[in-house]
Amino acid sequence: MKAKVTLLSGDGIGPEICQEALKVLSAIEDKYDHEIEVREALFGGIAIDQTGSPYPDQTRVLCKESDAVLLGAVGGPKWSDPKSETRPEKGLLDMRSDLGVYANIRHIKTYPQLIENSPIKNKYLENVDIVFVRELIGGIYFGQKERNENDAMDVCQYTKDEIIRITQVAIELASARKNKITSVDKANVMATSQLWRSVTTDLIESQFKDIELEHILVDAATMHLLSRPSDFDVILADNLFGDILTDEASMLTGSIGMIPSASLGNESFGVYEPIHGSAPDIQNQGIANPCGMILSLALLLRHSLKLETEASAIESAVNETLNQGIYTADLSNKDVVDTAHNGFSNRI
Repeated sequence: MKAKVTLLSGDGIGPEICQEALKVLSAIEDKYDHEIEVREALFGGIAIDQTGSPYPDQTRVLCKESDAVLLGAVGGPKWSDPKSETRPEKGLLDMRSDLGVYANIRHIKTYPQLIENSPIKNKYLENVDIVFVRELIGGIYFGQKERNENDAMDVCQYTKDEIIRITQVAIELASARKNKITSVDKANVMATSQLWRSVTTDLIESQFKDIELEHILVDAATMHLLSRPSDFDVILADNLFGDILTDEASMLTGSIGMIPSASLGNESFGVYEPIHGSAPDIQNQGIANPCGMILSLALLLRHSLKLETEASAIESAVNETLNQGIYTADLSNKDVVDTAHNGFSNRI
């Protein structure tokens, strides 16, 4: 098949891990006879430096002309001044809204090879397999904002249609798994959460009676994710709560460097990125873990290009690499390999 992918390497370790994903993509093209055109564009802090915008018009055009976007990481100390009018993270919000990718999917599962890396006791980590469905272009990150020297305001707002839309994504995923959704909110104090709980309940109870729906307050969710993680299957959350909970849940896997994500809209188009940050403290040292980036590529092939066999081949290659004890520095303190180790692409 032929396809177009826009690559946004971004900042920090982004360029390093993106290069490893491209090696894997090249191996996929060779083995399965695909032709995937990759066009790179500026995004994030480096885009601010060169164009004044974290999401330049040229990048916007390339993204919209593509079948999918592969994103490395954005941000770093150079652009972190809270007084700055333009920050890399603003580019993320603008891009997600502009491209209409409202559903962020993050799969949290434990790798047996890495179970000792988690700070959580092993007995809690058996059979952990959670899919987070996070609403991505609404809520407090996109609400009205005001700030002066004495006070500041961020408005959290959701509409019924936005909640229905993201709940339907969770329903589709749950229907293919265990028919169970845990919806996270703060309905005891927040009006948006009260609407969230009401809408999700009405939709599922009226139209999807096979789905078991559990409501849980976000503060309880943070506790139960660490004390009974295997009880969860599909977790549905708004933008803010989903952001926080997925980073917490990454500790179940042993390293945040192992976790990919897919941000999807109504069609097959999507933005794919690892959930870790730009890690400027380790950039250009050759020690960054590329697995989250490589597994994000697998999600791109699966969801946007509909190449399930190829996506599974990448996931198997990563698993086999771990089976052989080939680890980056975040996964082991001895006998580690560098970012550019070619064990992944060689196993496709």
